Amino acid sequence: MRWLRTVFPPLLVGIVGLGLWEISVKVGRIAPFILPAPSAIGEQFWLDREVVWRAGLASGANALVGLAFGAAAAVLAALVAARVRLLAEVSVPVAALLNALPIIALAPILNNMFESTSSIPRRVVVGIVVFFPVFVNTLRGLREIQPVHRELMDSYAASGWTVARLVRLPGALPFLFTGLRQASSLAVIAAVVSEYFGGLQDGLGSRITSAAAFTAYPRAWAYVVGACLLGLLFYLVTLVAERLSMPWRSP
Repeated sequence: MRWLRTVFPPLLVGIVGLGLWEISVKVGRIAPFILPAPSAIGEQFWLDREVVWRAGLASGANALVGLAFGAAAAVLAALVAARVRLLAEVSVPVAALLNALPIIALAPILNNMFESTSSIPRRVVVGIVVFFPVFVNTLRGLREIQPVHRELMDSYAASGWTVARLVRLPGALPFLFTGLRQASSLAVIAAVVSEYFGGLQDGLGSRITSAAAFTAYPRAWAYVVGACLLGLLFYLVTLVAERLSMPWRSP
């Protein structure tokens, strides 16, 4: 019953929203290049499901690699910044500057720096995008150490990295996963958007631009649906990892 109360309301809202969307397009005779009907998008999604699957795998691989390296770099940077207060004060504005870099300006520059068949530029873009939320949230968690825990470690004459490993990192896990939940969806968005600007034409972003260029708008929206499902998958995997890493917080 608890699962039903959690899942049923958003599911009902989604079904009603799709129904209103379908009726609005049919009754209002909205042109497909403005807004295709959900039925047309669903039909095209089913017809091109194999292409959507392959393109989703390519975009998902770029998003996953970029997310892994960006999150790892953010955690390491947060550990160092938590040890050196001056570095923490300097690093936060620098991380905010990286977060402010627009993907549409960064992706073409990185594509020109590497070969046209390389996936490195897209993964670098993803890493830069996910760095900020993971870094800021992890740094906040590392700073919020309980005084009794600090006193206990001091009584044991524990080194700084021992304190970080046994006290700071476990205490920062809720903050770390808060950043990862934000970064998981951002990783997919960054991977798909970075594919608009050249490079390998094997991802969902390049498929969207190609379909739109040939006025195949239901097909373009089908690839958008694929990107949405990929982002949802990343978010759900992050939630599962959070539950497994912190079982004591599970309801």
